[in-house]
Amino acid sequence: MALKTGAQYIEEMKKMRPNVYKWGELIRDVTTHPATKAHIANVAMWYDNSFDPEKEELYTTTSYLTGKKAHRWNTLMTCADDVLGNANMKRDGYRMCGSCMGPVCAGWTVINALWGVTWDMDKALGTDYHERLKKFAMFAEENALALSGALTDAKGNRALKPGQQDNSDMYLHVKEVREDGIVIRGYKNQICGVAGSQYIMVIPTTSMSEGEEAFAVAAAVPRDAEGITVVETRRPSDTRTEAEGWDGIKSGTTQAFVIFDDVFVPNERVFMNGEVKYAGACVGNFTAIYRAAIGACVAGQGDVMIGAAIGMARANGLTQKPFQDKLTQMAVNNETTYGLGIGAMYMGKQHPSGAFYPNPLLAHVNKVHVATLPYNTKVLAQEISGGITETGCMPSYQDMMSPVYGKQLIESLRAGVGGEDRIRMARLVEWLTIGGGVPGCMHGGGSPDTAKMVVKGATRWDDYVDYARSLAKVEAPLKEEKKKK
Repeated sequence: MALKTGAQYIEEMKKMRPNVYKWGELIRDVTTHPATKAHIANVAMWYDNSFDPEKEELYTTTSYLTGKKAHRWNTLMTCADDVLGNANMKRDGYRMCGSCMGPVCAGWTVINALWGVTWDMDKALGTDYHERLKKFAMFAEENALALSGALTDAKGNRALKPGQQDNSDMYLHVKEVREDGIVIRGYKNQICGVAGSQYIMVIPTTSMSEGEEAFAVAAAVPRDAEGITVVETRRPSDTRTEAEGWDGIKSGTTQAFVIFDDVFVPNERVFMNGEVKYAGACVGNFTAIYRAAIGACVAGQGDVMIGAAIGMARANGLTQKPFQDKLTQMAVNNETTYGLGIGAMYMGKQHPSGAFYPNPLLAHVNKVHVATLPYNTKVLAQEISGGITETGCMPSYQDMMSPVYGKQLIESLRAGVGGEDRIRMARLVEWLTIGGGVPGCMHGGGSPDTAKMVVKGATRWDDYVDYARSLAKVEAPLKEEKKKK
């Protein structure tokens, strides 16, 4: 197959075992339920973009493994241009959907992150993880799979390591090793796009130490496998998103808590099992790729926010001119994260396995900016748009449809354009700034504090002191003595 249409993807999703819940009910069909259907439709749009002559170069590429044309999110990234292609695809996708689509992002990133790690393990330990991963990657490519990536564990008490928790399920772990595979259990929380995925790619959420072998596990698991329960999270905007009419923007991502309750995984789908030394490398490779590209993701959403802010100003009967400084700052914010991500890509290196990893220092600096600049962009969009875009400042769609007073409400909102168009644009700004369009900035792909820890560890502080000493001709070494433990 290699390339799949959106309609084919939707048909495949209809056939999956129902195991997704929200509002306390089982979602029988994720393609039609109000909580998930918009997400499925948006993922399908990415598939269809692969056949659009104007977009296919963004959404497809030539496979490193087969030499065939494939969806970009099913291929191995082997050079900086590949990682840039990832970023450009996501920026374009955000412009259409307003938010991230996990099934065409995170799981693919996990495969790329594991590519170098499994190669290193096989070389050092004599395992066959890399060959297993290669076969699965070719399977995913040929079947054009949608893959979610599950890193974040429940974690429990943050002051304790995985092996010290009073409930081992706080971290996904291997409960049992069988001759033909493993049994895993535990909690993966706040995972993007699970409802729209066909497989869940699991890897450790942190580095591991001796004694924590059970928690060093990486694998590919069907989303509808027996023992998996997916619980969709809710946001304050969800009741509107799932409502009829213009109160909810029919777009955006989904987030879920995933419960693994004694799930069997055959050996051919296991890519790490107890190799604690390599757990940290999984996270390191993943975050380097993800945090280099996330600058393009938030820039894509920022592009929409600029357009929505201008549109709202004009709908209010105003011109762009009074707001130009604010709009220019919004554009600066967008290009800062996008450009810094590109810098991380082109300062990266190719691993001996063939996989390419962006520069981790610059990728994590980008994450720090992603945790702040998009929020500034959202504030500016609110300032330009006016109070109508704030939650609670406009009657509901149902009230607008009232035969008693609905027409008067809509008429009262007429300004530079008709009332309905102004309402629709206002709801978009609301959704982008304080609704479902927000996820992915502060903690998407990890917290800014952990990114700062990487920046701290990767920065050569004493070298900088030496640059200053040399220029000032200071003979004293100006080194700090390491304290004895």
